[in-house]
Amino acid sequence: MDWRQAEREYDPGITRDSLAATFDASARDHADRIAQRYKGGVYDRSLVRAGVVDAAPDGEFADLTYAEMHDLVRRLSAGFRELGVAAGDRVGIFANTRMEWAHSDFALLGAGAVVTTVYKSSSSDQVRHLLDDPGASGVVVENRDLLERVFAIEDDLDLEFVILLDGEAHERDDVYTLGEVHDLGAAVDPGDGWVIDRDLDDLASLIYTSGTTGTPKGAELTHRNFLANVDQCMRRFGDRPDKPDDVPVVDEESVTLSFLPLAHVFERLAGHFMMYAAGATVAYAESPDTLRDDFGLVSPTTATSVPRVYEKLYAAIREQASESSVKERIFNWATGVGREHHRAADPGVSLRARYALADRLVFSNVKEALGGNVDFFISGGGSLSADLCELYHGMDVPILEGYGLTETAPVVAVNPPEEPKVGTIGPPVHDVDVRIDDEVSGVNGTAAGAGKGGEVGELLVRGPNVFGGYRNLPEATAEAFVEIDGDRWFRTGDVVEVREDDYITFRERAKQLMKLSTGKYVPPGAIEDSFAASELVEQAMVIGDSKRFVSAIIVPNLPAVRKWSDEQGHDLPSDDDALCRDDRVRGLIQAEVDRVNEEFEAHETIKQFRVVPEEFSEENDLLTPTMKKKRRNILERYADDIGSIYAES
Repeated sequence: MDWRQAEREYDPGITRDSLAATFDASARDHADRIAQRYKGGVYDRSLVRAGVVDAAPDGEFADLTYAEMHDLVRRLSAGFRELGVAAGDRVGIFANTRMEWAHSDFALLGAGAVVTTVYKSSSSDQVRHLLDDPGASGVVVENRDLLERVFAIEDDLDLEFVILLDGEAHERDDVYTLGEVHDLGAAVDPGDGWVIDRDLDDLASLIYTSGTTGTPKGAELTHRNFLANVDQCMRRFGDRPDKPDDVPVVDEESVTLSFLPLAHVFERLAGHFMMYAAGATVAYAESPDTLRDDFGLVSPTTATSVPRVYEKLYAAIREQASESSVKERIFNWATGVGREHHRAADPGVSLRARYALADRLVFSNVKEALGGNVDFFISGGGSLSADLCELYHGMDVPILEGYGLTETAPVVAVNPPEEPKVGTIGPPVHDVDVRIDDEVSGVNGTAAGAGKGGEVGELLVRGPNVFGGYRNLPEATAEAFVEIDGDRWFRTGDVVEVREDDYITFRERAKQLMKLSTGKYVPPGAIEDSFAASELVEQAMVIGDSKRFVSAIIVPNLPAVRKWSDEQGHDLPSDDDALCRDDRVRGLIQAEVDRVNEEFEAHETIKQFRVVPEEFSEENDLLTPTMKKKRRNILERYADDIGSIYAES
């Protein structure tokens, strides 16, 4: 049977009454299996202080079974109700990705609440908007540092309670530890009836857009939206009977390493709702900076992440493999063989033999460093370089790229494990209809419109996972949809190509498509992605809107540049700023720019650039929590450099 037909006919068998009911049923079905793994030495967990869960050894992981997690969640749900939480109440979660985030989410949903999410990195002003706009009556915060951020704005809010995940009891009567909430619930013994009945069209969560182009908007997502997307993703990744044994699946045997913000819709669906519905094990990483250690400790079969993490992970793999010139040559040879093997429809004897050697010398070590059990990764939340994706496939660590938005709960399309196609975001998932609005100016006739004969334009979407609208923003909601032949379609704002094989290729955010003063259009993301596998370029941002030509701000990989300098016998400045202004370094980066320019049309090539030492990050407010570039902030930060580029011209 064709896998597409099999998806349509397959029933994943998940309970669809509400998100909490789905977890409740899965926890009962998988009672003896491991639900969560949590790390010791990271948090001062109030649940440990209260004796609810055991402390994990420092630097190691401990386990909770589904039965244990189920008991914990239902008592927390009863405890929240004892604090006055009722159906429809808004409650925020302001914490890092960790097991207690999951406990609080399912407990609040079981009490009938609407969960509104707050990034741990949010400023006081952002926290104010994310709690005040939904009218939150309470908030779950990670620790006393974040609690002080809430206290600083509490006069602007109408909070009835605050819950602390970490530390000891607080002196204020309206502040409780999660351990105390658990004990409140245990005292009333909620039993099996802990899940409040909810209609599928009742609001489940308010998730706010990133705000990179303005004030964050609260997308109202229902239980139906999320459960439809769980169903859609399980049809693609679940253990369908038609799948051959060598095709990986997501099921109760799966182990995922969760580290993206659960405040973001991508991890909330793919690493949380879907995994718990499948009965899988979710292990919580300490942070993105400890991933290499955590992969080895957890040995996951899968993980979801954004392109920036895969770029940094590959850079770490390459750096470790390039400790000597001999190792570096072997690594480069092996990755070349991997690419060739991946592209070959029918590898011959010679290529298979070379690939086996490359696997023994390089790829097996890479897979072992990732825990030795990875079946596949999933990438979303931004455009992944096709070149980098092919490198991972060539190493037998496939990345399945997908696409979605907050407003679509989020998955619209994703590559199927049985037929992935590098350079695409896959075909739409089951029961999602897509169409193209080809009136987006300037797309056709540029590299953004080049493809395999498909339609190019703004992607329009409809399906049961598509949200109803933005909270308190009727005009923004109206602008987000278009009616065609009596049907309501969501405007994604993304330029794509829907190919003849139904796979979709992402081109660019329509708002980020640059129009040069010459009238030519340029997709900056495609150019930036071409630097992803570069050993010498850490990050790049392409500029040129309303300008005569394309330029770029480039962040070099400083350790790699200094290594090159040592090998060449150059005496570069010790100061990073001075190094970035050195003519020899500029010549080195120029060679990388020239390589990238070969892939693009003349008007799309980078004519000038500036090299800057500071990496774009969330800490310096140049990246969002999901590692997307804050283009407006970068333009402001480097306004003088950009001004000098165009003044010189």
